[in-house]
Amino acid sequence: MTIGSRRAIHVFLGDYIDRGPDSCRTVDLLVERSQKYESVFLKGNHESFLFDVLRNPTQLRDWKQYGGLQTLTSYGLRPSLNPDPAEQTELIKQLAMAIPADQRKFFNSLRLWFVCGDFFFVHAGVKPGVALKNQQEQDLLWIREEFLSSEEQFGKYIVHGHTPVREPDIRLNRINIDTGAYATGNLTLLTIQGDSLLAL
Repeated sequence: MTIGSRRAIHVFLGDYIDRGPDSCRTVDLLVERSQKYESVFLKGNHESFLFDVLRNPTQLRDWKQYGGLQTLTSYGLRPSLNPDPAEQTELIKQLAMAIPADQRKFFNSLRLWFVCGDFFFVHAGVKPGVALKNQQEQDLLWIREEFLSSEEQFGKYIVHGHTPVREPDIRLNRINIDTGAYATGNLTLLTIQGDSLLAL
């Protein structure tokens, strides 16, 4: 996001891992970028799954449906397609050791939302009828239809991803810029200057 001509803030909407062979390298690139540019990194539901698995290895059976095995592989681990409970525990123990300190700091610093001017940045969306300051993490990371079908004015213009669309979906109250890069190869960049939006 560009503010004026003197200061640029780069806002990332989450889901940096899973569903691809290079999750570890992707996080490395984001860490490097944060050292060069003023950046805000939001948490996505995929990062939430990572936190859940690190706390409870049995969650791996659910995480793998979202690409968790690819993430394990990117950190040098070799999971079987259907790891049993003992393997799950060992894999997550190895993963915890494989995540570098700078990446761990990155993951722990992820934010649920970011506000700049009239714009509210979030991974998935917000629950209609609930003030932005009172939104719950579950909705911010996972909500879909209730938010997507709402014509409510939320107090801020919502910039989000989470639900893949063929091209940026621009509405009066929100914009969805998730164009399914992991499957399509199309990654959308949104620039904001004043009240002008340009999706590339």
